[in-house]
Amino acid sequence: MGLLLKVFIPLLGLVLAFYFYSSPENFKEEMLRGKRVVVTGASSGIGEQMAYHLARMEAHLLLTARTEAKLQKVVERCLELGAASARYVSGSMEDTKFPEVVVKEVENTWGGLDMLILNHIGSTYFNYFNGDVDHVRKLLEINFLSYVAMTVSALPMLKESEGSIVVVSSVAGKISSPFAAPYSATKFALDGFFSSLRQEFIMEKVNVSITLCILSYIDTESAVRAVSHAIHNTPAPKEECALEIIKSGVLRWRELHYPSQAVGSLLLLRDITPNFLDSLIRSSYKVENIRR
Repeated sequence: MGLLLKVFIPLLGLVLAFYFYSSPENFKEEMLRGKRVVVTGASSGIGEQMAYHLARMEAHLLLTARTEAKLQKVVERCLELGAASARYVSGSMEDTKFPEVVVKEVENTWGGLDMLILNHIGSTYFNYFNGDVDHVRKLLEINFLSYVAMTVSALPMLKESEGSIVVVSSVAGKISSPFAAPYSATKFALDGFFSSLRQEFIMEKVNVSITLCILSYIDTESAVRAVSHAIHNTPAPKEECALEIIKSGVLRWRELHYPSQAVGSLLLLRDITPNFLDSLIRSSYKVENIRR
């Protein structure tokens, strides 16, 4: 089993990476210069790193998150790094009116929008599902419905600019795994909604791209704190992950798989031998460290 994981899975990943991501297009940082970009969940983790990359690329930034003090520091750093402009709106995506507040700030400040990066998530547990339906409902509001609301509010401006929507999701939204049922449900919902919306855009000749970012285990503080005691895998770097997300949105990819080899291999195994994949996933957990 261990040899298979070390040899066969990376090989599959290389094949998939070549198939999906070989492209004549080359990303250049100048592509973001002067672009108007919203990043949600930008006070820490991947969102914070995306803000710094975009600042170096001289984009105009509007950042959102719950914690105002953290956002202030991120905005200050973005201005130091060379952002064309940087501002923030603090608030919780539990508030169903907050997406409208954010988009209204975009309209008042810029009068248009080029890229919407949806990255925020609600807090959840990594454990056996405890039957708490209210928690599932709350997480759906934050991780899914607010993404829909942000998209609906921003869509007129994105249609005008022929811009991009970037949806930060997870391999947990493509492949079922234990101990993350509420979180996984919200990520599957993102895939279903935005993949369907992409089809409608193509049929209606709406030139707004939708990129779904399928991420594996990333070394954000929240992710490491939540799962490091229970899984064998080594997390991938958030700085590189953030840059790949930006590139995928600019190049208007259908999906980003990061890390590409690991995620691509899992998705292929899901399609050709799902029961075997399930057994591999179960074997990757330190079940003795999971406490009900």
